[in-house]
Amino acid sequence: MSAEGTQENTNNVKVSGEEPNSDNKEKEITENGTNETTNTGTEPVAEAEIEVPKKEMRAVVLTGFGGLKSVKILKKPEPTIKEDEVLIRVKACGLNFQDLMVRQGAIDSPPKCPFILGFECAGEIEQIGEQVKDFQVGDRVVALPEYQAWAELVAVSTKYVFKLPKGLSYTDAAALAINYTLAYILLFEIGTLSEGKSILVHSVGGGVGQAVVQLAKTVPDVTIIGVCSKGKHESLKAENSPIDHLLEKGCDYVNEVKKSLPDGVDIVLDCLGGEECNKGYNILKPMGKYILYGTANVVTGETKGFFSTARCWWQVDKVSPLKLFDENKTLAGFNLRHLLYHQNGAAYINKIILKVFQLYQDGKVKPQLDSVWALEDVADAMQKMHDRKNIGKLVLDPSMEPKPKPATPAKKDKKKQSSTEEKKENDETKEEKKDEVVAEKKEETVANNSAGEPVAEGQENK
Repeated sequence: MSAEGTQENTNNVKVSGEEPNSDNKEKEITENGTNETTNTGTEPVAEAEIEVPKKEMRAVVLTGFGGLKSVKILKKPEPTIKEDEVLIRVKACGLNFQDLMVRQGAIDSPPKCPFILGFECAGEIEQIGEQVKDFQVGDRVVALPEYQAWAELVAVSTKYVFKLPKGLSYTDAAALAINYTLAYILLFEIGTLSEGKSILVHSVGGGVGQAVVQLAKTVPDVTIIGVCSKGKHESLKAENSPIDHLLEKGCDYVNEVKKSLPDGVDIVLDCLGGEECNKGYNILKPMGKYILYGTANVVTGETKGFFSTARCWWQVDKVSPLKLFDENKTLAGFNLRHLLYHQNGAAYINKIILKVFQLYQDGKVKPQLDSVWALEDVADAMQKMHDRKNIGKLVLDPSMEPKPKPATPAKKDKKKQSSTEEKKENDETKEEKKDEVVAEKKEETVANNSAGEPVAEGQENK
């Protein structure tokens, strides 16, 4: 054996002649013939972390403020809950006019896009946070989160979650929660409706309008004047709606009201804003109350319009408190979203929802459903509400199969056009070949004549 030492050319054999200051590092020849340094120090080698793929869910996502094309059905990671939250498997979602305003960006302080739409849903609790005590897995609930509701799963703070009474379906719960809570507050908490009074209700054919009608009729001898588009009149009459006087939207309803009630009405419920504010105030009788709870007149086109927004506000007259004092009238406003999420009103809303549930169990109210839609058809549902064609509540069902999409006429026209063009090209090709044959015959004839051969008249004609 030589002084330099020998190295065997086999696998897993240590290399001789290591330096003493190698810090316990040993070079080994690996099986594939490459050298690899192994760390034998005090710090252990970190094991490769295996990333578990996150579970996903379907959700209605607003990708940008504007038209219906910005509303997408996308796959999003399933939400994780905080200590005071519950995870709900959504069975039904409520569609409200407020959602249309959010889509257009016509609402104050909207979140940055993209985000999941929806303020109202009902379903079953699948998971609870560590600090949750009043709910259990399997509870049937309705929830009013600030956005995020239109998805297969939603994580919600328990202060916005309410247990469903027995016999109340998820669909009816989604139709009751916002509409009937809002209507109850307008009529009984702010309007102080009592026997013998009269009400004028704008958009009476919508979800809130129908809730107002049903709740108002729980009080004896109440006169209801409803204003809505002409196309809804026949449907409301066919359903034996308890509305006493139906007026067409856009008509001079101030004079129409005074024909029936010369002194005016006790309560005006206005969800439109703009010039309707002035009209509503002028038809109040002494001790009457005008209540604004929406600004739907802002939504005119598919996207937010500057002029419609500005017009909604400059058409409103300024009313001095002294005028209210002299005329014995009251102006009021109610914003459910602000009260619930920004003014610490969750406990108050909880009490009102319990009263609404009790009225449902007593058979005094039953939500008016217009239609139920799949998540994938949410754009069609929003368009129907935008066109004011719904009578009652529109509900989304995450488990529902979407409607089959009809074949677009444009594709058919393209196919027909392409087949016509192909046929035309074939005909042109045939004509070109025919012309080539004729030209070749003429060239042969000319060549024969140049060779001194006579050509018969009949042959030339051929």
